[in-house]
Amino acid sequence: MIDLNNESGVEVDELRLVQLAAFALDQLRIHPQAELSILLVDEATMGDYHERFMDLPGPTDVLSFPMDELRPPSDDEEPPLGLLGDIVLCPSVTAAQAAENGRTPEAEADYLLVHGVLHLLGFDHAEPEEKRVMFGLNDRIIAAWEQRRAEGVRR
Repeated sequence: MIDLNNESGVEVDELRLVQLAAFALDQLRIHPQAELSILLVDEATMGDYHERFMDLPGPTDVLSFPMDELRPPSDDEEPPLGLLGDIVLCPSVTAAQAAENGRTPEAEADYLLVHGVLHLLGFDHAEPEEKRVMFGLNDRIIAAWEQRRAEGVRR
């Protein structure tokens, strides 16, 4: 179950974000009834969260707060069910940084949502090898998502 609340004051395609989150969780073999909360906030709120929880100043693009520490299963394991946690996105920050990453504001939000999902599932990018694995997986999920959306448009 995916719950999305938009408190950002910015118009966002909420259905697309929920569909992307479900797609990413499916790609990662997480149980479809695992619970995920997505909160979209304004810059002031994100700045407060960033300082309070990460001890860093100013707003950021995405924060993840894992709950049950679910992990993607191996091929011989059942998909895990439980509380994934919360992803907090700041649409105005993601839109402002999109161009520097060569993406549209929508594509930047997509990328960061998947990034947040991966953090909830224990992926990190502090070390070079971790970064290679996490960003590679992020790129593969986004590519599969974009291909699926393109195929849907052609039908």
